[in-house]
Amino acid sequence: MASVNKVILVGNCGRDPEIRYLPSGQAVANVSVATSSRRKDRNTGETVEDTQWHRVTFYDRLAEIAGEYVKKGRPIYVEGRLKYGTYVDKATGVEKNTVDIIATEMQLLGGREGMGGPGDEGGGGGGYSRPTAVPRAAAPTAAPRQPAARPAPASSGFEDMDDDIPF
Repeated sequence: MASVNKVILVGNCGRDPEIRYLPSGQAVANVSVATSSRRKDRNTGETVEDTQWHRVTFYDRLAEIAGEYVKKGRPIYVEGRLKYGTYVDKATGVEKNTVDIIATEMQLLGGREGMGGPGDEGGGGGGYSRPTAVPRAAAPTAAPRQPAARPAPASSGFEDMDDDIPF
């Protein structure tokens, strides 16, 4: 049976990304994302806001893009998967659990504050995803596209129907 490990977050960045490079040259960026929910308290009737903090890790080109464009306080959309881990706290010697989100897609939300003019690529509102591994030699070259010619409108609206309808 297939399983699904998918997380979607829409929240605000809690800090600027920390970027580092692994010995293999792979870029890694870490950022914290805050998500909030509001509910009414049963006893007082006041609106209570609950904020959760999530550790998000970006890899490869997505990490470089996050390092360049993601800033503290900016709204962000992230898709990824959960990764659980453990570590031993050096101060207490106690084993602690961690939950990280390994991002596979990201979209910057909100305006373009500090992102430059409208000609900038990848500014606010741009969507990014981890590219699939395609060798450069196999990647198709982009040819200029010609707009598709539109057929003349049909007079009764039924001329474009297929005759292969099975009933």
